[in-house]
Amino acid sequence: MTSPALSLYRLANIMARLRHPEQGCPWDLAQDFDTIAPYTIEEAYEVAEAIAARDMAELKKELGDLLFQVVFHSRMAEEAGHFALADVVASLCEKMERRHPHIFGDGTRAADAGAQKAEWERIKAEERAAAGAPERPVSALDGVARALPALMRAEKLQARAARVGFEWHDVAGVRAKLDEELAEFDAAETDAHRAEEMGDVLFVIANLARRHGIDPEAALRAGNAKFERRFRAMEALAGPAFATLPLERQEEYWQQVKAAERR
Repeated sequence: MTSPALSLYRLANIMARLRHPEQGCPWDLAQDFDTIAPYTIEEAYEVAEAIAARDMAELKKELGDLLFQVVFHSRMAEEAGHFALADVVASLCEKMERRHPHIFGDGTRAADAGAQKAEWERIKAEERAAAGAPERPVSALDGVARALPALMRAEKLQARAARVGFEWHDVAGVRAKLDEELAEFDAAETDAHRAEEMGDVLFVIANLARRHGIDPEAALRAGNAKFERRFRAMEALAGPAFATLPLERQEEYWQQVKAAERR
């Protein structure tokens, strides 16, 4: 079996050939960080989908596709004189060792996974503070990527704010805020104002999910999957005429599908 190091070296060489200025692939040569970024995000979601399906063969393939994204970005950075794949790996190794002092240093092992996560976040906060620029004050919200899906980013922003005490004392406060935001949405008189208020509603819903220990992004993915499953089942029951049926008849099929799932 080929060693992991040799396999990664082979992959890096493949990428270098694809980006060769004279002999490389025209499509690969035409790409830059901005054009490749959407593929990177897409591949991460395909990894998550393979995990959800518990399809190990597909997971192996999708992890390879995601790894290729890392290699692609690293190659472009190397061509621009910024860093190479080896630097990415070295930086990752250093960070993992630094953030696990109880394993690689003289730190004390945490009592459980929750305590260890808190320690991880403490170390991350120290790193962010150390990296802060004088012209940009360090914030508790630093490090929450802007490119995250909106619901996921909302949950992370709220969790960061909660760590410094900006948090309702109980879930009832969050629920009351949701009622307030819904009332403001109902009172909005322009499309722009309604869009703004809907953002506030969704932000509070993400907070409500977080306070109940629910991942809002995962919950919405599950809701999407449930809707798609039930809708396809309705179409199968009704046949080609489904789109021509009145809403009341379509609703009957919906209830029929729901009842069948409960049996």
